Amino acid sequence: MSHTPSLPYHALTDVPGVLVGHWTDPQNATGCTVVLVPKGAVGGVEVRGSAPGTRETDLLRPLALVQQVHGVVLAGGSAFGLAAADGVMRWLGEQGIGFPAGQAIVPIVPAAILFDRNIGNPKAYPGPEEGYRACQEARSGMVEEGSVGAGTGATVGKALGIAHATKGGIGTASMYLGEGVVVAALVAVNAVGDVVDPPTGRILAGPRRKMGDGFLSTVDLILRGEAFPHIAGVRGTTIGVVATNARLTKEQVNKMAVYAQDGLVLAVRPCHTMRDGDCFFALATGECPTEVDVDRVGVAVTRVVAEAVVRAVLKATPLAGIPSARQVLPDLPVL
Repeated sequence: MSHTPSLPYHALTDVPGVLVGHWTDPQNATGCTVVLVPKGAVGGVEVRGSAPGTRETDLLRPLALVQQVHGVVLAGGSAFGLAAADGVMRWLGEQGIGFPAGQAIVPIVPAAILFDRNIGNPKAYPGPEEGYRACQEARSGMVEEGSVGAGTGATVGKALGIAHATKGGIGTASMYLGEGVVVAALVAVNAVGDVVDPPTGRILAGPRRKMGDGFLSTVDLILRGEAFPHIAGVRGTTIGVVATNARLTKEQVNKMAVYAQDGLVLAVRPCHTMRDGDCFFALATGECPTEVDVDRVGVAVTRVVAEAVVRAVLKATPLAGIPSARQVLPDLPVL
């Protein structure tokens, strides 16, 4: 997958007005990532995993009153990590950013979490202070990828338990559609299933055989009835944000989130399992006046999501005894 040279960062921050900040705790193998849109953006959401942990998703439905969001939180720590959004609300409130409600201002901050409590310290999670600190780090420009932020404790390929898993992480990608329109994605990859190269289907990260000997196929393990044998608590979840500067309605932005899940299907096999809480948020800042076909934006979304997923595992580094994909397969491409 190649990127367009005219985009400087090949990241979610290529969408003007979008800021990204990480808080990372490698010692405890957890963290959080915030996406801030101080000027507001029309928001949407699509949840397809069967074990989700989310906040403020109902507000993003087309029939809800609120049209714009001001930040999104992706966090580790399972349901405890939703508390990181409290700190993001506090930071935005201090900046006077939010939904006007009489004399009050209420920042709108949807959030989703992934399960990373099976490595590192199972009692550690990002809370309000950590969410606040991620906001202090949020900026435009280059976005750090790999085992950082919400991807710090992420793992993939857990069909045979965490002892055979491979390190996941966070990845980002962007695409220029011409006439000023940018589409981008940021994804924290913690799937139960495998990450594959979309064009070839080659498994890039999954249940490990042994170093240098590649991976087993989670799809095949499930079909043979060999997955999750006597293993309690196998959990996954891939969560992310897609964004554009196109001018879209709330209905169209929700459709954009649907396309994001299609991008996940290209790169994670299987996804949307009973053990995953896969969730994508979509944002449209509306700063580009060019009229653009929603399906064109959507197809671009599928491409950047799939690329961001691949980048997440190729950029990941070993942590808490979980090796990276590059350690298992040294011939993987260098990004």
